[in-house]
Formats: sequence, C-alpha cells, structure tokens
Amino acid sequence: MMSEKEHTYSFDKRIVSRPQHEDAITDRRLSIQAVVFVGLGLLCLFPFISAPLALLLGVITAQCLRNPFPNATAKLTHILLQVSVVGLGFGMDVESTIGASKNGFLLTVCSLFGILILGYVAGVLFKIDKKISFLITVGTAICGGSAIAAISPVIKAKQAQISVALGTIFILNAVALFLFPPLGHLFHLSESQFGLWSAVAIQDTSSVVGAAGRYGEQALQIATSVKLTRALWIIPVTFGSAILFKEKGTKVKIPYFIGLFVLAVLGNTYVQPLHELGASIVALSKGGLTVVLFLIGSGLSLKVLKSVGAKPFILGILLWIGIAVPSLLVIVYFFN
Repeated sequence: MMSEKEHTYSFDKRIVSRPQHEDAITDRRLSIQAVVFVGLGLLCLFPFISAPLALLLGVITAQCLRNPFPNATAKLTHILLQVSVVGLGFGMDVESTIGASKNGFLLTVCSLFGILILGYVAGVLFKIDKKISFLITVGTAICGGSAIAAISPVIKAKQAQISVALGTIFILNAVALFLFPPLGHLFHLSESQFGLWSAVAIQDTSSVVGAAGRYGEQALQIATSVKLTRALWIIPVTFGSAILFKEKGTKVKIPYFIGLFVLAVLGNTYVQPLHELGASIVALSKGGLTVVLFLIGSGLSLKVLKSVGAKPFILGILLWIGIAVPSLLVIVYFFN
C-alpha cells in the first residue's frame, strides 16, 4: 500500500506514477513562472523599457524561464499588434499619411514583385519545401507574420511548415530591430528616408514600428503609413496563392484593422475631441507595441531556433538582403 496518494499518467505507452507532493511542486513552479512572465510583460508598458530591450527581455525569458502561455500569447500578440497600430493613427493627419503612402507606392510594388520572383527562384535552387519557401517569401515581401498567418490556411500549410516560416521571419526581425537604426545613422538617412526604408525592408510590422520609433516621430509616422499600405497587398497575393497552389474551399482573410487605422487618422484630423486625446492614445499604443515585441521574443526559444534549419534561414537572409540593399540605394539617391 502506498503511503501517499498518487496520480497516474500515460507516457510513451507506459504507466508511471507521480506523488501528489511532486505535482504541488510543479504547480508552484508554473505559478511562479506565470507571475514573473506577466510581471515582465506589464513592465514593458513603462516608457523606460525601449523596444529592443523588450525584445531582449522576451528572448532571455524564452531561454531561462520559458513562456508558460504559448497559445494565449500567440493570440494576444496578433490582437495587441493590430489594436496598437490602429492607436498610432491618432497621432497622424490625413495629408502626411497620404503623402507617405504615395511616396512609397512605386517602391512597394517593385520590391514586392521582385522578392516574389527571387523567392521562387531561390526556393527551387535550394530545393526547399515549396510551401515553406512561399511563406518565407510572402512574409518578407509584405508584412511578416501577418502575411504568413493570412496565406497559411489558403495554401493549406502544415503546422511544421508555418513554424519554420514564422521562426525565420521573427529571428530576422529581431536582428533588424537592433541593426537598422545604427545603419540609418551610418548612411545619414533623414527621418523620412529611414521611415520609408524600414517599412520596405523590415518584414514584420512590430519591428518596423519599433525600429522607426527609435529613429524619430516622423520616421514612425511614415513607416506605419507605408507598411499598412503594403499590408493591403495581402488580399491580391492571397487570391493568387489559392490559384497557384490550386486549393479549393479556402477563405481569404482581409486585414480589416487597416480600415480602422484610416478611421483613426480621419478622427485625429477632423474631430477635435479625438485630436486632444491623440497624444495619450499614441502613448498607450507605443506601450502596447513594446509588449508585443516582448511576447514575440518570448516565443524565440532554442527549440524554435533549432527547428528553422539552415536552408530556410539562408533563404530568409538572401531575400532580406535582396529587398534591403536595393531599396536603400533607391531611397538614398531618389528620395532626398
């Protein structure tokens, strides 16, 4: 007879027993992990935590503590990113937003189709899984994780394929957040030039906003406007993906939050009470985006890093260089 109550669990087709006190210890550890994780996330709402520091905190948390809520944070990241981007619209006016979108339109179109072609050719040459290659390419060409999330169900990608693509994009975005602002200063880019470059050359919206926000307020406004205009390309590319992969019965996800961003800009421009609240809403939105970067970093565990593999990561780097270098040259010489 056992001296203490035990619980049984099935594992690897064998029955193992664990004493109740071990369960209590495990529950206590999970509770401590949860409290620390939530505390660090809330800490990122304060202005003294910069975007790069929040991402770094997330990465350190992933290695040392692990994310106790992986599924919940994945959903929260998606929602909080969209809400925060909409909130940034309360710091912009119609004239500057339209001007930024016009300036970046031609560069967006050329770079988007150039990357789609380069990604297809490189994927074939490297003999990378077709769907993984396509997801990485679309993520680089449009708006990172959001594009991958929209395209994945349309081409019926498996979870492993989605994970590799997201891992590649998020690793490169983490690097971009630290790398781009110093490069912008090295090449003496103005705020408008850097905002345009970051919107074109950095994959995910969160890192675009994080990098541009470090560079200056004007850079942030231009980067946000151009990136959201670029994100609209999800719609035609999604329809094209369904035809390319010949998948039937799939639904296209339209990024409705971009419409809300436009309404926020209109409200800030023409509705005086909203304009007076604009600064407070923008401050909260920046805090939300900092939390988003922490959550993204918390998902970059060693397991995720190892799962990416060499070829997909090389493809991601190649596409990143393929969009960053030409766009920088064009911006330096033609967007003074």
